[in-house]
Amino acid sequence: MASRYDDELWELVPADPGPPPAHLARFVRGLGRVERALDVGCGDGRLTAELDAARLTAADVSAVALERARGRLPDAALVELDPDAPFPLGDSAFDLVLCAETVEHVRDVQLLLSEIRRVLRPGGELALTTPAAPPLGRPEDPLSPHLRRFTRRSLRRVLGELGFEVRSLERRSGTLLARATR
Repeated sequence: MASRYDDELWELVPADPGPPPAHLARFVRGLGRVERALDVGCGDGRLTAELDAARLTAADVSAVALERARGRLPDAALVELDPDAPFPLGDSAFDLVLCAETVEHVRDVQLLLSEIRRVLRPGGELALTTPAAPPLGRPEDPLSPHLRRFTRRSLRRVLGELGFEVRSLERRSGTLLARATR
């Protein structure tokens, strides 16, 4: 079941907001070629399109976002997620899971990361990006409400606690960029 809340937010986003941020596109292109990739929180598919995968699955809680992604990702399987439920995807089904600019919006981070770990094959890779905690006093974007902010330390800790081995974690252009394996 789609999230009406997320659908309403996506309806406020321009249909063609331009290319994804360059630092995120570079990060995704740098992940290399894989057989099976999943983008959790794919949004309109602008960043998903940068993945190099033989089989691509794009998933989101917003039907509005997925409809926009359909035009950018004609060969991808699109999956609508329930925000508070396990993914309707098989165990160990993916070599790579991208979760870009999503974890900060999720109510149940433990469920999200546990489900990502479940659908990754042993040795598979999680590529996760999230805005770094901003300086105090910086206003939030009202169309991109964040439920939490991460520092390098807190992101490394939560990934480790949920069974991931962090391979790299850097901050670039105000964004935390993490690569971790199952």
